[in-house]
Amino acid sequence: MLSWFQALMPKEGRFFDLFEKHGATLCAGARSLNSLLEGGDTVPEHGAAVASHENDADDITREVMQHVRRTFITPFDRADIIDLISSMDDAIDQMHKTAKVTGLFEQRTFQPHMRQLGDVIVKTADLTAESLPLLRSMRSNAARLNEITEAVKELEEQSDRLYDAGIAALYKEVGKQDPMAYIIGAEIYDHLEKVVDRFEDVANRISSVLIEHL
Repeated sequence: MLSWFQALMPKEGRFFDLFEKHGATLCAGARSLNSLLEGGDTVPEHGAAVASHENDADDITREVMQHVRRTFITPFDRADIIDLISSMDDAIDQMHKTAKVTGLFEQRTFQPHMRQLGDVIVKTADLTAESLPLLRSMRSNAARLNEITEAVKELEEQSDRLYDAGIAALYKEVGKQDPMAYIIGAEIYDHLEKVVDRFEDVANRISSVLIEHL
């Protein structure tokens, strides 16, 4: 009886709107972080922009959590919805942590590998944002969704290589003569690489949803 009743109830589409809205904050945050990594006097301005986008994302995440509690029929499993929006929020939280570190140490210049990691972050954010509307029709969009998740995983592997190369270059440049500069640079590299890791987490969540519902 319950399954028959649920079949007659309209499914709540608001979740998809909120996913896509959050995806837009991911793209905006990634671009602000990438601009920050260009260095110069505008670094604090771009850091503040990342913080603003992170605040917007938090508001959206809270709204999703409220809808999970209030909605009788969700488009897919409640736990999957919570895991997906939480992993998305973790990505922009990590961007904010990265921006905060650069502000804490008053960094105004960044290494080439850091800027390359910024480019990778923008690409992973764009792919994530592209994937979210496709969840409205998972069956018909499954092929593209799988392509996107694989592309994100490949970018994560690229970020690992950039991290290793950047740390090696940093050590050669300042490791012996300026240990504090090395520590600060290594901290920034660590945060940047973690941003891409968080986007891979989002891709993994999407893959799990696909496996369960196709």
